[in-house]
Amino acid sequence: MIQAARFKTCTFIACGVLLGASVSHADQPSGLELPAPISASDFRPFDEKRAALGQLLFYDKILSGNRNIACSTCHAVAHGTSDGLSLGIGEGGVGLGPERRVVSGPDHPFKRVPRNATSLFNLGHRSIDIMFHDGRVSADDSYGVGFNSPVEEWLPEGLQSVVAAQALMPVISKVEMAGQTDENELAAAINRRIDQAWPAIVARILAVPEYVDLFMEAYSELSDARDISPVHIANALDDFQNAEWRSFSSPFDAYLAGDESALSDDARAGMALFYGDAGCADCHSGPLLTDQDFHALTLPPLGPGRNRRFEHIARDVGRMSESDLLEDAYRFRTPSLRNVAMTGPWGHNGTFATLEGIVRHHLDPQKSFDEWDRGQVVLTPAPELEFVDFVIWEDSREMPRQRAAQDIVPVALSDAQVGEIVAFLDALTDCDALSGRFGIPVSVPSGLSIDASAEMPELCKP
Repeated sequence: MIQAARFKTCTFIACGVLLGASVSHADQPSGLELPAPISASDFRPFDEKRAALGQLLFYDKILSGNRNIACSTCHAVAHGTSDGLSLGIGEGGVGLGPERRVVSGPDHPFKRVPRNATSLFNLGHRSIDIMFHDGRVSADDSYGVGFNSPVEEWLPEGLQSVVAAQALMPVISKVEMAGQTDENELAAAINRRIDQAWPAIVARILAVPEYVDLFMEAYSELSDARDISPVHIANALDDFQNAEWRSFSSPFDAYLAGDESALSDDARAGMALFYGDAGCADCHSGPLLTDQDFHALTLPPLGPGRNRRFEHIARDVGRMSESDLLEDAYRFRTPSLRNVAMTGPWGHNGTFATLEGIVRHHLDPQKSFDEWDRGQVVLTPAPELEFVDFVIWEDSREMPRQRAAQDIVPVALSDAQVGEIVAFLDALTDCDALSGRFGIPVSVPSGLSIDASAEMPELCKP
């Protein structure tokens, strides 16, 4: 028998059930409770004009230091709003997804992006109050600006959501979008003081008359173009993401709405395991199939790691990098499983190339850790970066710590039951959600090229 995982920790959303909001079906196993269906009313409102403006900003490389990368570069429709790589190449790369390559010259990347690019489905859902794998942006007014973030009190006031706050982070990351200090005025501004970065981006926007007109039209409170601020940019990006990728039309959603035929026999059996004996919903709970909490899964380490300020070691301590609590070491935020089959590779660092692989890892994490095959990672070839990819495995002190970090305990499942759980995860796929409300623009006001492809993931091709 194969060992499956039962999660130790639950939050106020327990075992996949929103309190007071569960549904039941006549043909489901006795005692199985499921989340209520998602509807449009579960999302924050958005402004149509601001969302349309956010669409252009999302696909425009004008927000990056060297004008060579956009939000859409690492969040592509073709890869389920992720990038198809275990760890991406941000600044200093060309191309999309697994075809992305590094460039030679002064803006050559100095390392891979330390974590797997997250998908963007349902970011406008009212339950979302924390972002990133380590939760470093949250709806917490610790610094008097409405949100807790790595820039602390330097975050501009007036951001309308945690998603808007998050939108200001990649543009100031040297490895993701900003580039190095000597490469452009944006990176140089970051080096002077973090809050000088966003005005440098606004200056670029003000130099494009079409953008100025669009901002003035989208924000009625603006009486002068000089009043356009980073907050207006971030809120527009939030409205776009809120509007664009709302996902609640999967076979699972149809089943929740009362269509008993929407799930195959295998998917229905997998659902029963997911919400029952396998214990998956202890953490993957609620309408988005995440408790938004943090758990250690003993995932094999990969890449340069996300170092804390005083560290020079290729490791990633997860939530601890934000909280500074030893008990949070190697814990990462539970991802939403909406459209999970589209968004591989899987894991906070993309160490599993198949959905079945990450499911089986949950079955016996330490055994999986010991037997993990490095060959399944999907990385852009870069000889000058590759020496770091697995260097942490040579650390005789760090590796036992990572191997011991486990918040789940085994429960027995058969191979057939693993297949049923994968079938249920496939039934969370909503291809219609990928089409989006606005789609990919033909051009952007800056005139820069667009990094995007309308090609759909394999699961969604006719």
